[in-house]
Amino acid sequence: MTSTVPASLTRTAEGSALQGVLLDMDGTLVDSEGFWWDAEVEVFKSLGHVLDESWRDVVVGGPMTRSAGFLIEATGAGIALAELTVLLNETFEERIGLGVPLMPGAQRLLAELAAHEVPTALVSASHRRIIDRVLISLGPKNFALTVAGDEVARTKPHPDPYLVAARGLKADPARCVVIEDTATGVASAEAAGCPVVAVPSVAAIAPAPGRTVVASLEDIDLVFLRDLMTGRDRRAH
Repeated sequence: MTSTVPASLTRTAEGSALQGVLLDMDGTLVDSEGFWWDAEVEVFKSLGHVLDESWRDVVVGGPMTRSAGFLIEATGAGIALAELTVLLNETFEERIGLGVPLMPGAQRLLAELAAHEVPTALVSASHRRIIDRVLISLGPKNFALTVAGDEVARTKPHPDPYLVAARGLKADPARCVVIEDTATGVASAEAAGCPVVAVPSVAAIAPAPGRTVVASLEDIDLVFLRDLMTGRDRRAH
């Protein structure tokens, strides 16, 4: 989607209906979910186990500890959770060493938000070491702040990451639109009281009150996000 943003929308988000945009990373902004699954397959192969393809939907979008814990239990692998987490992070980092592809529309959307000074945060269940590596591809200048899964007491699907991000932007969570690709991320954002735009990556996500589902980031621009918030305000009255 391309659009020309009216001059009236060029002001910052302060005092406007939309106070911030909070974006997930893996599967939302960068096409990395496949990299994670490949890393998991590789690590467990080295441990003598074959992962069932059906498990992919179970581990996608969740915190590292949950995904790793599930795979240990499912395979019976004799490895400690902490050791497996290190192996998975190291293997994933190797796979994205030359950069990670952005999802269609991601670069255009981030550039538009930055150009119009909309406070923007990256909110991921991935660990800080992974976020910092992926930010090379995304452009750290596009985000006022980033929240990593190993920097909050409880990560997705709990509301903590999005509450921390909204607080960091000095914004009301109810006026921050979250863009997510998984049910786990959507649950986190909705628990924080944020309106959600879901862009499903691996598994389908159904529309629901306060939740809009689109096919691609190409369907999202600043006018879309502001209209979404304005419509939410109208329905609240």
